[in-house]
Amino acid sequence: MDNLLEIKGLRVSYHTYQGEVQSVRGVDLEIGQEESVALVGESGCGKSVTGKSILRLIQAPGEILPGSQITFDGRDVLSLSKKELRAYRGGQASIIFQDALAALNPTMTVGRQIMENLLYHRKIGKREARAEAIRLLGEVGIPNPEKRVDQYPHEFSGGMRQRVMIAIAFACQPQLLIADEPTTALDVTIQAQIIKLLKQLQRENHTSILMITHDLGVVASIAQRIFVMYSGVIVERGSSDDIFYRPRHPYTRALLQAVPRMDQEGKQELNSIEGTPPDLIAPPEGCPFASRCKYAMPVCARLAPEVTDFGGGHRCACWLYHEMAPRVAELNDPDAAPAGEEVGQ
Repeated sequence: MDNLLEIKGLRVSYHTYQGEVQSVRGVDLEIGQEESVALVGESGCGKSVTGKSILRLIQAPGEILPGSQITFDGRDVLSLSKKELRAYRGGQASIIFQDALAALNPTMTVGRQIMENLLYHRKIGKREARAEAIRLLGEVGIPNPEKRVDQYPHEFSGGMRQRVMIAIAFACQPQLLIADEPTTALDVTIQAQIIKLLKQLQRENHTSILMITHDLGVVASIAQRIFVMYSGVIVERGSSDDIFYRPRHPYTRALLQAVPRMDQEGKQELNSIEGTPPDLIAPPEGCPFASRCKYAMPVCARLAPEVTDFGGGHRCACWLYHEMAPRVAELNDPDAAPAGEEVGQ
């Protein structure tokens, strides 16, 4: 599969009065043609910063650091001119933000906001753009689009505003859609509808999708591959089956255990991950998850872990798979019962 997007060694920092916040610290990621990829992790791990970097939306005090590489359809995104960047954003790559009410202009009708994208990128007349805006509103499931095209964002519910954002994003049939927490503020029923709509539009438009979320339940039905991010780095990557059924990194396993289970009857205690993420002004020298990991060994705090390749694109950055590390049954054999003892304490 040819890659539409390739990211290598991405580093993004924010310069603050307290110091340099190293939000993204050497991320490698690729997305194939018409592929759905998920980037998952806790809030503050650098997911959204990575997504914004793809569209060069990082603004001062943020900075994409030298040595970072972002290639889209064979072109170097970081060297695009202002004119090329305007054509790239919205035309070839689009983004859906988490808070649709904040992302939409409250002083403009939703129809006008869809038309703006069409008028700029497709060079069509206003009458044709309005007709296309009405068609798009209908396509994303908004009833009475002929009437609602002239309404303002505050006149729409949260789910309907997110559908408007999707209409804007797909207006020019982009090759890549970045969906940044598109369902977080919505109830479960509406979440399922939005995911179903994204999958439908992806098939019809032959679009690649990068789904950014902290909710593994959201990506289960849409992602072909999953990248697990923690403290600015990718700690595990693999197919959807690899991550859900054969998780290797302790953080990935902890995320999965924190998801409520539908197959358990009665009340169940929700698991949480103890501790807090490290300070990215002074990131740890070793594994960023070491201070919260019940399997941590002395080496984990001193040295960044080596990447172990399990085959089929499944990779994990964890010292537990070194030949000299103690064997942990539940991680080396994901189908095994949880290990009874912690190691390396």
